[in-house]
Amino acid sequence: MPHLTIQATPNVSIPHAESLLKTLNKALWDTGYFKQATDIKARILPVNTFLVGVEDDEQMHGFIYAHLKLMPGRDATIHDSLAQLLMKTIEDKLADAQSGRAQLQICVEVEELSSIYQKKILGS
Repeated sequence: MPHLTIQATPNVSIPHAESLLKTLNKALWDTGYFKQATDIKARILPVNTFLVGVEDDEQMHGFIYAHLKLMPGRDATIHDSLAQLLMKTIEDKLADAQSGRAQLQICVEVEELSSIYQKKILGS
């Protein structure tokens, strides 16, 4: 744990997706809240069909939505600090890469997983 899922609209430029994930995972790891670096799992999922607002036919708005899921037990202060960390890290990493054609919204949600969560590691 944790699981980080990034969703991005196609009008958002992410020049090096793997580099973004490494930067985000490292930022999470550096907080000291997690036992092993390999507990942090991240992925980027493209959003092919989207609409921001009600009439954005020109797709002048785009977004990145970061969803961090944690095991239960951390308080709201930690959730908030992790949300702020992810927001700043995404902004720092991607702001200069944007074309200026689309307005970028960065959204971050931190939530707890159900206490019913199973994990098994196969292999060495």
